Order: sequence, then structure tokens, then C-alpha cells
Amino acid sequence: MSEAKQAARPEQVTVGLIQVAAFKNMASLLEYIVPIDKPVFAGSAIAINPEKVLSVEKDPQLLEVIQAADIRYADGIGVVKAMRRRLGRHVERIPGCELWQQLMLRAAHYKVPVFIIGAKPQVLAQTRDKLLAGGTYLVGAVDGYFTDETALLAQIKQTEPQIISVAMGSPRQELLIQRLRQAHPNCFYMGVGGTYDVYTGNVKRAPALWCKLNLEWAYRLALQPSRIGRQLGLLRYLWWYWTGKV
Repeated sequence: MSEAKQAARPEQVTVGLIQVAAFKNMASLLEYIVPIDKPVFAGSAIAINPEKVLSVEKDPQLLEVIQAADIRYADGIGVVKAMRRRLGRHVERIPGCELWQQLMLRAAHYKVPVFIIGAKPQVLAQTRDKLLAGGTYLVGAVDGYFTDETALLAQIKQTEPQIISVAMGSPRQELLIQRLRQAHPNCFYMGVGGTYDVYTGNVKRAPALWCKLNLEWAYRLALQPSRIGRQLGLLRYLWWYWTGKV
């Protein structure tokens, strides 16, 4: 176990079948990942929302993927509310997209080498250029359409990043992270889904007010009515919450 892991392991709260780390806020999670006076946390992180809590009930393989992550943080107001009720104290929602952007800024400040993987070639190029312009110490960038995983791993070993983010969608990105960790363990890994698209403006995120009111799900539903089936499934989570199952 690394020194960073021993320093301040966060309290864990069980939500459904998933144990979620009860970080007070995003700043405390960022400090945990990139401490001021200790090595970068060697492990992986995955965002937990009500949809994942529901899905693992029927998908043991997804549960296994989630449990393999060292940090499971609350990215979903339903998960946050369940944690607040269990703990009796304040816990903030930590949106994965915002966490990644703040992590890149912290990495830039402390000169931590970063490697990014995933997305379409054009989106990746835009992400790379924007990160470099912001001072990120970017040592490698490979789009999500690579065909030679051995070559990818060789590039990672050569450049020795301490933070790797993978934008390939779940569970593909988490499975890749598991394989990369076996060969390059002294690194922090984060699956980020469509974050690069949002970061570069190719996908519009909900306006700030909607985010503040925790209504991003409603904004996405308004833009993509086809999501209605997924959103109706969250009524089951709401029932679980009110009956104390989560």
C-alpha cells in the first residue's frame, strides 16, 4: 500500500451493493489524489451514480469492475443524499467532468506528468492542445481507436506518466485501466467517458444553474428524449431511497 493510501483513507458508505468514498468535497478528493507532500495516489477512480447502483443488481460483471476501483466517488445527487442520510453529515456531489478538469489544473500546478487516452482523433487533438495551452505537463495522447495495446503500453512505460485518463465509455475504459495497471501500477487512473467532448465544446453541458440545482439529468433528457427509458429506471432508485434500501 502506498504512503498516499495510508495517509487519509476516506470513510466508506454502502449504497446498494457499492461502497462509496465519503469525501467531504471535490477539494478533499483532489488533495487525496495529488497530495502536496506525498506521491500521487497509485490506483484508480470511478464515478458512482444511481444508474450504476441499479445496474450492478443485475450485472455481476459490472459490479466486479466497479469494485476493482480504489476510489468510488459520488457523482449523482441520489447517491449523495443516501450518503448524507447514513452519515448524518454533509457530503458534496463530485461531477466526474469537473473533477477531471480540476485534476488537470492541479497536475499542471505541481508538474505531474499526464497521459490521455480515448475519444475520436479530432477531439483528442483538441483536448491535447487545450491542455498544453493551460500548462498541463502532457507526456502522451492516444485516441480511442488504437489497435495495438502493446504499443500503447510501451509508450506509457517510456513516458512514465503519473496520471492517466481514459475516455472510452464504461466498462471498456475500466477494463483497459485494469490491464494497464498491471504493467504500470505507480500511477493514478481515471475513466472519464465523454469528458473530452465536453471539455473541447463538442458536446454542450447543462447550463450552470441546471448543474447547481442538480438537474443535469433533466437537461440531457430534454436534449435526448430517447433517454426516457433510462430516466424512468431511476424511479426505482427513488423508491429504494424512500424505503431505506439505499
